[in-house]
Amino acid sequence: MKSIFTYLAIVLVSVSAFAEISPAEKNALVKLYKATKGTQWTNKWDLKSPVSSWYGVGIQNDKVISIKLINNNLVGQLPSEIGDLTNLEVLNLFRNTISGSIPTSIGNLKSLTTLNIAFNQVSGSLPETLGNASNLKSIELHMNRLTGVLPVSVGNLAGLETLSLFNNEIEGTIPTSYYQLKSLKELLLNSNKLTGKLEKEVANLSSLETLSLFENKMEGTVPFDLEKLRNLKEMNISYNMFNGFVSKNLSKLDTLNMTMVNEQGVATTLKVSIDKNSAFAADE
Repeated sequence: MKSIFTYLAIVLVSVSAFAEISPAEKNALVKLYKATKGTQWTNKWDLKSPVSSWYGVGIQNDKVISIKLINNNLVGQLPSEIGDLTNLEVLNLFRNTISGSIPTSIGNLKSLTTLNIAFNQVSGSLPETLGNASNLKSIELHMNRLTGVLPVSVGNLAGLETLSLFNNEIEGTIPTSYYQLKSLKELLLNSNKLTGKLEKEVANLSSLETLSLFENKMEGTVPFDLEKLRNLKEMNISYNMFNGFVSKNLSKLDTLNMTMVNEQGVATTLKVSIDKNSAFAADE
């Protein structure tokens, strides 16, 4: 009887050792390796070895759930096959030299919670399909070369907590759908080319802790409704073209004291409502 149990144990270990991910997922990984010059990576993959031994690849129940290749000298473009990794929860390619646009197939990643391709050379517009990755909690694509407008569909990501797109060349206005992201804690859109107004519906972002919009081309008055964001700890909306009055509370919260750039390109400071700390007092 003992020998039978020993035999079964050996069989189970053998099956586990030789378990393999699906051909589609393995092909997607190989495509990623070749498209980003894997032979030049800092930590390379041995394509003849089991995928479970590949650096930065996390596997659970024979499915790829994470790829973490931070600062690993990836050079090239992301292949469309990245969308075949349908069980992926984390894609972290921070600080590499990835170029080209983000494949539209990114929307196929329904299990993805974390997307970090910050500090690369990604260009083009963010795909509208990004909003199809419905479980996303964190999008970090700052310090790239993104252009175009903000995809409206991102406003459908009900669980999104971090949206970090600063230091790109994104244009257009903030879509109204973004004001419905009630789980959002960090909205970092500074150092882009955003225009239009900051709408009063910003008060809907009840979980917001950090708001950074500085160094854009936004205009209009600063909505008093910002004061309704009780969780807001940090704010910087300076170096835009906002005008009008602000309350003392808002001016103190902004790290650059509401310094704006007028139509002549001259730096000016927004006037603070006299003897009124709060905008709510002005509304009475």
